[in-house]
Amino acid sequence: MGHFNASTDEAAPGSLDVAAIRSDTLASTDTVHFNQAGAALMSRPVYAAITARLMAECRTGPMETAPATAAILDDMRHEAAQILRADVAEIAFAGSGTAAWGQAFAALPPLHAEDRILVCRQEWGGNVATARLAARQTGARLEVMPVEDDGRVDVAALERVIDDRVRLICLTWLPSNGGLVNNAAEVGALAKAAGIPYFLDAGQALGQIPVDVTTLHCDVLTAAGRKHLRGPRGTALLYVRKKSLGALSPAFLDARLEPDSRTAAPFDDARCFEQSEVAPALVAGFAEALRMTRTLGIERIWSHVTTLAKELRGGLDQLPGVTVRDAGRHLSGIVSFTIDGMPAGEARRRLLESNIAVGVSGLAYTPFDMQARHLSDVLRASVSCLNTTADLERLISTVAAIADRPPLVAARATAT
Repeated sequence: MGHFNASTDEAAPGSLDVAAIRSDTLASTDTVHFNQAGAALMSRPVYAAITARLMAECRTGPMETAPATAAILDDMRHEAAQILRADVAEIAFAGSGTAAWGQAFAALPPLHAEDRILVCRQEWGGNVATARLAARQTGARLEVMPVEDDGRVDVAALERVIDDRVRLICLTWLPSNGGLVNNAAEVGALAKAAGIPYFLDAGQALGQIPVDVTTLHCDVLTAAGRKHLRGPRGTALLYVRKKSLGALSPAFLDARLEPDSRTAAPFDDARCFEQSEVAPALVAGFAEALRMTRTLGIERIWSHVTTLAKELRGGLDQLPGVTVRDAGRHLSGIVSFTIDGMPAGEARRRLLESNIAVGVSGLAYTPFDMQARHLSDVLRASVSCLNTTADLERLISTVAAIADRPPLVAARATAT
């Protein structure tokens, strides 16, 4: 299964064998990858798990190998449960983080006029769009929770605005447009005390930061597999707390049958949100990605990415014409910045010409926060377990060179 042989018992806390991880990654050694927050580079074992399943289908037939799908899904749920410190029965497979969140949202009791949905200022744009549509159709209200100076939820102020009309509290733990780490556990404790359902979008958190759903107090948690977990696209997980299942009614049911039953019936656990039609190869790859993340150790990954991200922010912050846009008491491995007078897309293109991959986060992804900070887009460099100090130096020096060169349009206008 490749060259990876790290052990969580042998390595010192905070240490990663980056050379071994890179050697197990099928990507060009010429490209420095800082775009894990968009989609990560998968490892050889993940590719091997995917291709092995595809080859089995090629040799025997998709339907003929279908009986093995249940075991593959069970493997994925088992691995996810260990990472989340949850019960296996609380885990379901989904095709994307947005789909998982939308399914859970659709399963809530019907909204009514003047009901309130509270979201954080950095709420993922897809969640906002879904909640806004429901509010528009029912007369409910979508409101942004009060924030502290750094953008985190102001829990004391939130407690004061909660009343018996609040039907849902939503939080994106690690926003997609910067390094802020929201106070998810504090918000969860407040939601639990108030008896209000609490949805946690962990799309940028899972695989990067340690997660314990019992301390987060979330009723629902969602995350895609393609980001910091380094799984394939088209994979995600949905966690639903056992005690919350009774309050949720799936918007539709699959045609699966219970054992020895002739009538369609939903499972009495999180699997009621799954569909029988999945891509087993992707599920197998996702299970392997979860296993490798767990073997590496989330604490070790978290220490590595936050240490490098701090160095990267420090280096970028010293560059003329470059502004680091991250705010918060605690910061993740996602580093956001802008270059004066240059659209983020143009800067990303120039970086890619130097074989450096970064992302761009625009207004649609975190609309409330971007509007509040008067930003249209930001460059996003997400540090991962694949990165080294040498990668940081290469990114910083290239950004410095780009910032020193005006955009082509401006240069031509000046010449004219």
